[in-house]
Amino acid sequence: MTNQELNDLLARFEGSSLSKLKLSTQEFTIEMERAVSAPAAPVIPAAAAAPAAPTAAEPEGDAITAPMVGTFYAASAPEQPPFVQVGDRVRKGQPVCLLEAMKMMSEIPAPCDCEITAVLKENGALVSFGEPLFRYQPC
Repeated sequence: MTNQELNDLLARFEGSSLSKLKLSTQEFTIEMERAVSAPAAPVIPAAAAAPAAPTAAEPEGDAITAPMVGTFYAASAPEQPPFVQVGDRVRKGQPVCLLEAMKMMSEIPAPCDCEITAVLKENGALVSFGEPLFRYQPC
């Protein structure tokens, strides 16, 4: 199974309502299980919800998104400084974070020469496929 096929499988599992999945072939076996969550909190009608914050408060720019489901790590080790911080200028292909999925670490590269305008995830946070991790402005 290629990395792309594995990433596709993880994304489909994350997007499904399945709580357990087991896939066995002659070469390997993969088992995935999702923690069963508590019942959802009641939904507040839109009219009763608090007004949304103005969009001007959100950082501007494009987003670097998660290419797979996993755990977000801002640094290569707990005692190491983060790969990037707000205001850092990075070059295309430079690692900006790590995502861990199934005990496998994947470096997430900068898509272009850019300046990081916002870090949207906390270290150790679980992220879904396509979820924004950083905001950036191309240089």
